[in-house]
Amino acid sequence: MLIEERLARLATDGRALVELLDDDGGVGEVLSYRDGVGAAWTLADRLRLADTRPVVGVLTGNTPEFVVADLALLLSGAVEVPVPLAFSADQANSLLREASVCLVDEAGRRRLAEWGTERVLPPGCRVVPVELPDLVAAARAVPPEQPRPSPWRDEQAICKVVHTSGTTSRPKGVRIRGAGLDALLRSLDRVMPAGAYARYLSLAPFSLLIEQVAAIYLVICHGGTVVLLPPDEPLIGTSSFAASGVLRHTPAARPTALVATPALAEELADRADRAAALGRPVVPELFGRDEAPLICCGGAPVDAGTLHRLDRHGLVVYEGYGLSENSSTVSWNAPGNRRIGTVGQPLDHVEVRLADDGELLVRSSSLFAGYTGTDPSACLVDDDGWLHTGDLAEIEESGHIRIVGRKKNVIVTSAGRNIAPEWVEAQYATLPFVQASAVVGDGLQTLHGLFLVSGATDDASARRGIAALGADRLSVVERVSAACVLPASDELYGRYFTVTGRPRRDEIRAAIADGRLPCRPLDPPTDRPASTPTPIDTIHGR
Repeated sequence: MLIEERLARLATDGRALVELLDDDGGVGEVLSYRDGVGAAWTLADRLRLADTRPVVGVLTGNTPEFVVADLALLLSGAVEVPVPLAFSADQANSLLREASVCLVDEAGRRRLAEWGTERVLPPGCRVVPVELPDLVAAARAVPPEQPRPSPWRDEQAICKVVHTSGTTSRPKGVRIRGAGLDALLRSLDRVMPAGAYARYLSLAPFSLLIEQVAAIYLVICHGGTVVLLPPDEPLIGTSSFAASGVLRHTPAARPTALVATPALAEELADRADRAAALGRPVVPELFGRDEAPLICCGGAPVDAGTLHRLDRHGLVVYEGYGLSENSSTVSWNAPGNRRIGTVGQPLDHVEVRLADDGELLVRSSSLFAGYTGTDPSACLVDDDGWLHTGDLAEIEESGHIRIVGRKKNVIVTSAGRNIAPEWVEAQYATLPFVQASAVVGDGLQTLHGLFLVSGATDDASARRGIAALGADRLSVVERVSAACVLPASDELYGRYFTVTGRPRRDEIRAAIADGRLPCRPLDPPTDRPASTPTPIDTIHGR
């Protein structure tokens, strides 16, 4: 396994594997490769992970303890089940039903107490704190035996069960193979620029597979350092305010790479515009260094106008596409081969093609090994090994993939019009006061929208801005005609959006139908008739 190979070279290295920032912009804690790898093996030995290969829950924040726990499980061949702290007790329980051990840091211990241990963990499951100082001291006193045989010789051996959303509030568990994760990492390692992950700033929860890949495994491949936010800073995907909050720390972090969300890309563009308007050098102002970091983005489309704004400031965003069922990344706009409006070309271990109805099919050596339960939203792998992703796409002659919507999310209005909501939501997300948005419309004459807006925005001005953007950028059938505008809060965000930022459409639709989310018609903008459509070809940049 690639990670085993790289860690074998770094196991005695004194360079920083992890840096934890403090609230004052300094470095509060450093974990070296030598101490991190030693602590991981010590933890694995104490729990006899390599002998028993148990299912182990990991309940931590974005802390050095997660990194050590993750490496202990990966190197020993145990099955890791990372659980988001933002989950409800029922959601956590649905992932941890087979766990015999649950590893926690201080934040995980507190969250377990809030949920109620008996509600979340199965009978007999041990709760084991990851005591990092003790593990490091033990490893320094008696260094663990290395190297050891690889646990991933069996192609079908499971290394992780990660969450992905389903049709109910309970997540699906996706079984990730160790050999599949290795195939993915080898492909990503080949296309990443040399040294790009020298200092990676982690902004999203470690419970997400893509963040484990980017923040831990690619960092190790480059012999780099993962920089963590202060423990109390909300992470991207856990709060509607996180995008603005995390950027307070980017100058101190001095990152060479990070993974952004569309909301963070919008915030970066706004801050870059303000810095340039004041005559300040944009990159040093935002990132504390002269050279711009490698900024990767995925999960939802970023507005092309936002990407062009960032380009003008020397901040290039490389969009990609992935899903847990492929161990994360499927395609990526690599430097030197970027096409705005696409999610790049497939990685070299991945094949793609389109079904007759435009659904994107994926076949690769990193495909998952099935789910832990059943759900109507589950992706099918057919008899020829093609994963039916549920995403509608176009493939350009160059091989670049353009995602145009979700097959199951396509809105069919009562007027018989089909609308891909993801692209519409990306347009509304460019409004500076919009923290999160979702549109629904199945069976309705027109689209209805939920908008969580910044607290300083009054209802009337927000509604005027939403109406004006619709009239300016969207065709009549694509624009929201009735909106529910609410001040953003973590409670509302957690109720109507997933940890990865995707709208919980069934819940939003039901809440609008029963009046819990009251939608009122938008007044047409006074400077432009609401009936004036924008040509569809112009909208989609064709």
